[in-house]
Amino acid sequence: MPLFAVRDYRHLFGAQVIALFGTGLTTVALGLLAYDLAGPRAGMVLGTALTIKMVMYVVIAPLAAAYVDRLPRRTLLVLLDVVRGAVVLALPLVTEVWHIYVLIGLLQAGSAAFTPTFQAVIPDIVTDESDYTRALSASQVAATMESLLSPVLAAVALTFMSFDLLFLGTSAGFLVSALLVLSTRIPDARPSTHTKAWDKAASGIRTFLRTPRLRGVMALNLVVAAAGSIVVVNTVNHVRDGLGGSQPGVAWMLAASGTGTLVAALALPRVLDRIAARTVMMTGAGVLVGGTTAAVTLIATDLATWTGTAVIWTVIGIGMALIITPTGKVLRASVGRNAIPEAFAAQFSLSHLAWLITYPVAGWLGTSTGLTAAWSVLAVLAGGGAIGALLLWPRHDGRGTTTSPVTPARHAPSEDRSTLTKAA
Repeated sequence: MPLFAVRDYRHLFGAQVIALFGTGLTTVALGLLAYDLAGPRAGMVLGTALTIKMVMYVVIAPLAAAYVDRLPRRTLLVLLDVVRGAVVLALPLVTEVWHIYVLIGLLQAGSAAFTPTFQAVIPDIVTDESDYTRALSASQVAATMESLLSPVLAAVALTFMSFDLLFLGTSAGFLVSALLVLSTRIPDARPSTHTKAWDKAASGIRTFLRTPRLRGVMALNLVVAAAGSIVVVNTVNHVRDGLGGSQPGVAWMLAASGTGTLVAALALPRVLDRIAARTVMMTGAGVLVGGTTAAVTLIATDLATWTGTAVIWTVIGIGMALIITPTGKVLRASVGRNAIPEAFAAQFSLSHLAWLITYPVAGWLGTSTGLTAAWSVLAVLAGGGAIGALLLWPRHDGRGTTTSPVTPARHAPSEDRSTLTKAA
């Protein structure tokens, strides 16, 4: 049966997509709200808010993955959507910066619990192994597309309305997501093989630490976060103060990065049929190091223009896609099928841990010492992550095409080695 012919999956995937776009629109509107409240210090406010987001993701996501088999999952997913909708509805009413921090903490706590719960549900409603793999890929593609379309939708909306109305639309989206979840039949969770919650939460992270290619993925997470923080945190101040742009200009500049992501994501499936994921991802690391270096040069020489910024933002979007898009393929080739949800949950937490490092650099350092100093530090972090990935991920581990066999004893649990038919 085709994947989207499964009614429960179709509705649940729709709920995830709507929730993703809600979060993306909230991020754009949050940047504009921070500028409205703090002006030149918007970068620090946004950096702090996003740091709170990362803390919630790093701490709550693995705990949610650990306890999800002990809770009524449909009820939990609906409750998380309702809570997030209520929090977003309150954001336009804030009058103090600290209000943003409290509400973002609540919002992102809900998002951090939603993702691993959603991932844990998939294998119970999509029982065919090949469909299950495609379902994980579809979830990743949805997250990638959100990074493009959310800024575009925000840019179009901001030509007709003020940014605070974006929050209202986002809140309605979360409620629609909750209704879609209610329309699904989600079975009760099967108990985990781990008797202790922390064992389950930590098992995916232990897999990353003992697997060479996954240690390389951890280093590449830092490259993505370093380059991405320049775009996510500093675009609002760079466009409004440096380039003299408007609110829609901020969204369109974010969309430039998303366009690069989309172009690369559309081209990558055929590329990955011929070229090993390691080669593609290391190329992405090189692109991001080049993009961050170009951003530093642009701002340090005081030659920043709309065109130059848009080109660099697009290059950064391409580099991020080159690393992010093949990551799911690498994860699936590195663990047994039973461990895939835990591996994805670990990547969710570890990737956000990298953002937890880079967001404060972009926001706090960028506000206190200027964008040149902050972007220079981020460029160094991107370069360090790229070098670390080259050293941690052996070249022979990613050689050849995706049809090369993986050595199970080194990379996967013995109970499910038969599923590893393709190399990363």
